[in-house]
Amino acid sequence: MSSPDIAAILEKSKELDQLRKEQEDVLIEINKMHKKLQATPEVVEKPGDNSLLKLKNLYAQAKELSENEVTVSNFLLNQLDTLLPSGPQGQPRRRIEGNEQKRKRMKSDSEIARLSPASLKGEQVAARVTTEDADKDEWFVVKVIHFDKDTREFEVLDEEPGDDEEGTGQRKYKLPMSAIIPFPKRNDPSSAGDFPTGKHVLAVYPGTTALYKATVVNGHRKRKTDDYLLEFDDDEEDGSLPQRTVPFHKVVALPEGHRQ
Repeated sequence: MSSPDIAAILEKSKELDQLRKEQEDVLIEINKMHKKLQATPEVVEKPGDNSLLKLKNLYAQAKELSENEVTVSNFLLNQLDTLLPSGPQGQPRRRIEGNEQKRKRMKSDSEIARLSPASLKGEQVAARVTTEDADKDEWFVVKVIHFDKDTREFEVLDEEPGDDEEGTGQRKYKLPMSAIIPFPKRNDPSSAGDFPTGKHVLAVYPGTTALYKATVVNGHRKRKTDDYLLEFDDDEEDGSLPQRTVPFHKVVALPEGHRQ
């Protein structure tokens, strides 16, 4: 890990701490307004009183701070995922058993806080629609409809019409936390990872809503909003892999144990 990488993480950590302090201050003001309205509810009926407007503005401010906290937290997690070394390549696949399966379940449970399910409602995310025991992983761009806190599952919608013989059109899936990856926000580059040249990623193939494993070609971009130049696995044309341009907000870290 280089010094600039560490500096960026520390800077964002300070920003996260500041956001939480600001949230505490806003919460104190909201509680003051609640006590005032409980003690003298008739005050809102007086001409010129702006208590309700002030309370609305405080809630809007709290919502904005909360969303910013999610954005910064996702940035830190993406940065750490990018910097942490990946496992050794070329190892034969093996069935996950015993303690390894237990760690996988624990990882899935811990992702609930990381993903902030409530904030993902209505958002497009990357979703693995195949089961864990499938031969290959299939990832699609889907829209989050609902999160069930009891089952810890997302209900998502594949908005693209189906291409099967039955022509069923849009499909809904119920998926565990481990099958969902949020995309970086298009209007917030700080939420995006910065993948170096040669890094394996999961990216939306141009002109489709499917994601595939790819290798970063242009890791040294001038801005985080710059597009990635990628070579997709199994995308061979005339004996070589073409380099394809993909927006930064359609590229995420390659999940551990990805099968393609």
